[in-house]
Amino acid sequence: MSLNTTLTKIHESAALAGRQDDSVKLIAVSKVQPIERVRAVLDQGHRLFGENKVQEAAAKWPDLRKEYGPIEVHLLGPLQSNKTRQAMELFDAIHSLDRPKLANSIARIAQELGHCPKLFVQINTGNEPQKAGISPSEADAFIQECRALELPVIGLMCIPPAQEDPAPHFDLLSTIAERNGLAELSMGMSGDFEQAVAAGATYVRVGSAIFGARDYGATSSG
Repeated sequence: MSLNTTLTKIHESAALAGRQDDSVKLIAVSKVQPIERVRAVLDQGHRLFGENKVQEAAAKWPDLRKEYGPIEVHLLGPLQSNKTRQAMELFDAIHSLDRPKLANSIARIAQELGHCPKLFVQINTGNEPQKAGISPSEADAFIQECRALELPVIGLMCIPPAQEDPAPHFDLLSTIAERNGLAELSMGMSGDFEQAVAAGATYVRVGSAIFGARDYGATSSG
């Protein structure tokens, strides 16, 4: 595939679902990709990217932003508490808010910095013990806790179990978001983003379909 092919498929899926053409944003997941591939996508005009690790993003995006101008970069992978400040200074959005300790840390640092990235609460829709995210049964309470801390939670994120039909997980995330008055849904990756768009995704996270295969197997974000 390619950037243009991916964008076309997103637009076609949105149209089939009766949605506006601009209602879905594409996050190009650039983690572990050679810099020349990232530059190639930048040269095509794309300006929304996703990374899994703070350290990798810090080594890449400050220089690229100086060269290309404003670029929106989202953190998709787990955020360690000791990397919170650096992440909040680097990223425009964090999709992996998944525990009270992290919420409190973000709230404290936001007061110090005077700003905070947009936040997505990660929901572990499959209740997988090895995967990060809030249990669906605890989601409403955690969202309220984040709001009490005055955090800018704008939506939810999920990564469905690899061997399951993603559609029920997308539907569950949409239900939780609607119940809590959240407009943004970060869901859908290279293999299932068209289903995610049909289910209401507002952000899809696509990596290998745009950049080509990485040096390792399937990963959690694109």
